Amino acid sequence: MLKFKKLFSPLDIGVAVLQNRFVMGSMHTNLEEIEGGFERAAVYYAERAKTGVGLIITGGISPNIQGCVGPHSAKLSNREEVEKHRLITAAVKEADGKICMQILHSGRYGYHKDVVAPSPIQSPISFFKPHELTDEEVWKTIDDFGQCARLAREAGYDGVEIMGSEGYLINQFLAERTNKRQDDWGGSYENRMKFPLEIIKEIKKQTGNDFIIIYRLSMLDLVEGGSSWEEIVKLAKEVERSGVHIINTGIGWHEARIPTIATTVPRMAYSWVTAQMKKEISLPLIAVNRINMPEVAEKILEENHADLISMARPFLADPEFVTKAKEGRDDLINTCIACNQACLDHTFQLKVSSCLVNPRACFETIYPIKPAEKIKKIAVVGGGPAGLAFCVTAAQRGHEVVLFEASDVLGGQFNLAKVIPGKEEYAETIRYFSNMLKELKVDVHLSTRVDKSFFDENTFDTIVLATGVHPRIPDIKGIENNMVIRYDELLSGHRIAGEKVAILGGGGIGFDVAEYLLYETSPQGELHTQHYLSEWGIDKSLMVPGGLITPKHVPPAREVHMLKRSSGKYGSTLGKTTGWIKKISLANKKVNMISGIEYKEINDRGIVIVQNNEDVFLEVDSIILCTGQIPEQKLFYDLKHLSEEVCMIGGAFEANELDAKVAIEQAFRLAIQM
Repeated sequence: MLKFKKLFSPLDIGVAVLQNRFVMGSMHTNLEEIEGGFERAAVYYAERAKTGVGLIITGGISPNIQGCVGPHSAKLSNREEVEKHRLITAAVKEADGKICMQILHSGRYGYHKDVVAPSPIQSPISFFKPHELTDEEVWKTIDDFGQCARLAREAGYDGVEIMGSEGYLINQFLAERTNKRQDDWGGSYENRMKFPLEIIKEIKKQTGNDFIIIYRLSMLDLVEGGSSWEEIVKLAKEVERSGVHIINTGIGWHEARIPTIATTVPRMAYSWVTAQMKKEISLPLIAVNRINMPEVAEKILEENHADLISMARPFLADPEFVTKAKEGRDDLINTCIACNQACLDHTFQLKVSSCLVNPRACFETIYPIKPAEKIKKIAVVGGGPAGLAFCVTAAQRGHEVVLFEASDVLGGQFNLAKVIPGKEEYAETIRYFSNMLKELKVDVHLSTRVDKSFFDENTFDTIVLATGVHPRIPDIKGIENNMVIRYDELLSGHRIAGEKVAILGGGGIGFDVAEYLLYETSPQGELHTQHYLSEWGIDKSLMVPGGLITPKHVPPAREVHMLKRSSGKYGSTLGKTTGWIKKISLANKKVNMISGIEYKEINDRGIVIVQNNEDVFLEVDSIILCTGQIPEQKLFYDLKHLSEEVCMIGGAFEANELDAKVAIEQAFRLAIQM
């Protein structure tokens, strides 16, 4: 039983009383950049404010044109822009919430021709070489920060967060990696930290003492040439003396090649950094990164790692997170699985962000869940992610829903995903949907395979087929050999691979299977965190500037070869913000990746492939088929004679490049239209 006394006690920060210790952290949604986006953002934030989050921090808003993340990114630099922001603040205040606006200057990270930086060093993640700010331009930028904060106050915000981490402009001034200046803004650390301290001073000058100021401090840069712990503590103490009210934790620059928020990162993997800072200063500190359930938040507070808990993506996944936690209904929280597929991947593709497990996020005004005008009796066949998502939304609208699942468990392909090392969170989605079915009194029939005769004898208004997929078996000589294993047989535990393995197929499933084969077991709890820090070379002693040490890779459990027919690099279909993690991980495990080949023959000793017009033999013990999926559509064609409406969703509808994000969104949209 969780003790919510600490978690929900008010916190006096001198200028405001937060109703609880949950902070909805800053996250770019791209709403402010689209037509009508501020109206949508107002509803998005208000929906979360009214369910009890203590403080909301918006996505980054630039103080000037040069600081914009992209050519049309949101900024607040003149009074004409204030009115749009009042839509957000008015909605949040009406919901009895508090909201701070994050001020973010992208510096050399900007994707436009006017990027600026302390030194003209191009970022590895941007196409544009920055202009080096002159001394006059540095002071003008500081004034722009102050003016932006003043306009934020006029717009009704309760405060601002100064984005001083993640490798943006302030970080660029602080680190020797990006600051090569020889004037008053470079050289010694005292000179380099002058920039953020002058920004704080200017903001206080233009906003007064009764306006919340949060400083997001980069406590672990995770890049070569980053700040040392001694420098970070020195800045933190100066920030505290400057009159800031709260310090937020920043982990890792965007150009760092260390995962910090992906699902491969253990829960609360970085709270130890905030705990170290807590020994140095007395200001309230916010813990961040991979905190996605109430018990995780409470553990951080109980162990005195932080005073406040920041979560961004978990509030995308479930706007009622705080309400459910307060009421002890953790089992009904739609947990963020940190997949990044609909949030960060969308952000970097300049799309509006949403959430794989909650497609309504950021689309609240477009996809309202309203009571159905006509109650229908709906049969749903298939209890995978698409079928479950449809059942929950349709039942929320009042429809009478009956679910038929052929296996003895719900979850479909997520039952395979959850056994992949680093994808254990997928089990939370199955738990959420399963409990929601009980809550909504959906009639669930497990171990029940329905066919044409069943529907000939039983009448429904609508039949929704979420029958999923089955693995595609390629036409290769010897494919019937006993060493050949389908990916679903392997991941379900029905078959075990040998010591030398060839994976046929280089898509997402192939990468997942490789991860599964390379680790004998997936470590849990504190051991998981220690393994992660060691595997990625993160310095927990905080003795090395930037926080990087030599990684200690655990030897692979097997010898693994990946084979694909198409030419080109592996991983082109993986997510933008997580694909690189998978590629680095497999490279560290010495996976042999071969592309541009043909499969010739499988025999008792291995597989013969054709590469560059020559036969190549790979001696292996097992061959795993990850060669695509085929929609399970037989029942659909069997039911075409019925007068009832018959719909297909998820993998049954389209198996090519099967994507849970698409499947769940498709199911949700169908349910709100019925």
